[in-house]
Amino acid sequence: MKIWVDADACPNPVKAMLFRAAERRAVETVLVANHHQRVPPSRYVSAMQVPSGFDVADQVIVTHLCAGDLVVTADVPLAAEVVRRGGTGLNPRGTIYTEENIHDHLARRDLMQGLRDQGLLGGGPGTLGKAELQAFANQLDRFLTAALR
Repeated sequence: MKIWVDADACPNPVKAMLFRAAERRAVETVLVANHHQRVPPSRYVSAMQVPSGFDVADQVIVTHLCAGDLVVTADVPLAAEVVRRGGTGLNPRGTIYTEENIHDHLARRDLMQGLRDQGLLGGGPGTLGKAELQAFANQLDRFLTAALR
């Protein structure tokens, strides 16, 4: 089991939690991004820089993903592909994506995108707060506890 991180837009506090979890649980964690990513010296944490381009990092993650892997991403279409391939998606705000809920998340994302495209809605998600970081930490811990039994 590996943790894959869609790292270009992943908040630094979430990355820091992932680095600690990788060391504590001895889980290989790979940050995939178009830009250079700082990672601590670790036998469990690495970074993979990919060429710039639309969804290039997503495609690298999907190509390397194995069933049972965890992918940390806020990208709902990527999470849907992860779930389709037997993995689990985890949003940096603590939402876990599963077969049971991914279709609802895709529909909500499409609705919101449509409203933004029509100018009826502006902006994206709000600032990541303590409650979201705690939700992420809790879901990460639950996932790792279950996966590493």
